[in-house]
Amino acid sequence: MRFADRKALVTGGARGIGAAVADRLVAEGAEVTIADLDASEAGRHAAAIGARAVTLDVADPDAVARVLAEVGPLDVLVNNAGVDDLAYFTEMTPARWRRLLAINLEGVLACTHAALPAMQRAGYGRIVNVASEAGRLGAKANAVYAAAKGGVIAFTRSIARESARYGVTVNAVAPGPIETPLLDAIRRRERGDRIVAAMTAATELRRLGRPEEVAAAVAFLASEEAGYITGETLGVSGGMGIGTA
Repeated sequence: MRFADRKALVTGGARGIGAAVADRLVAEGAEVTIADLDASEAGRHAAAIGARAVTLDVADPDAVARVLAEVGPLDVLVNNAGVDDLAYFTEMTPARWRRLLAINLEGVLACTHAALPAMQRAGYGRIVNVASEAGRLGAKANAVYAAAKGGVIAFTRSIARESARYGVTVNAVAPGPIETPLLDAIRRRERGDRIVAAMTAATELRRLGRPEEVAAAVAFLASEEAGYITGETLGVSGGMGIGTA
């Protein structure tokens, strides 16, 4: 029960990695709020595990500030909400790349901006950002997503430096290909099976990861055991990121 008496919020917690993180934190004693744009799915999952659900569009900074004020001060913030949009950059439009940046990068900024002051006042906090190995390695047909996730990694390091003196740690995980609804959406695309096969082959373990494996890493970084770790990005990618900083 590493998170007994701890209050946590997980964005994008209705399914996939976010749902697994919420499951893990609840199982270890945390009071968890699942924040997701899909209100019905968030409510269903929250009811199943004994958490609370709130509707949240992380791309709307005013909504983020309002919802986090209603939830109250947090001990743990997991910035997991994200979307993907596979396309070569020459095929992208400004509207599509703005959406990717708004959710994958600006959403992390907005949620952190809303939660961090109370953590600093309390002298304690754990922020874990879900980035991606794409943000460290780059990704063909995924340049904007990679740019957003690279921004998350740089933001993680910067806020870790700003917040260390307040007792707040800020870390990231960088998943590789994980069995999630996002990956299922890729499979449904033209030549989707070939894309997923190439992702799998890019890992040293030659397999896809499970959401629970990412959740285990997130829970560790959010725990007291990781109290001397900050500003780091932990790859959860089957060795895909070996050799990256």
